[in-house]
Amino acid sequence: MFGISEIAILLIVVILLLGAKKLPDLARSAGKAARILKSETRAMKADDRPHAPQATYRVTDTRPAQDPQPGDR
Repeated sequence: MFGISEIAILLIVVILLLGAKKLPDLARSAGKAARILKSETRAMKADDRPHAPQATYRVTDTRPAQDPQPGDR
């Protein structure tokens, strides 16, 4: 596949293109994506078994509810 020198060159190019400040955000996003993929894979495998839990995570809406303004109709 790739040798150590190719990986080092690739990392240098990525650092130059993205900048050192963006790399932690990029790694954090990749980690979140990997965790979601892993949990979804487990959920799909568990679907074959009876009475398996359906959801592994839940998305919530944290915005406060707003009443409609009198003139918004």
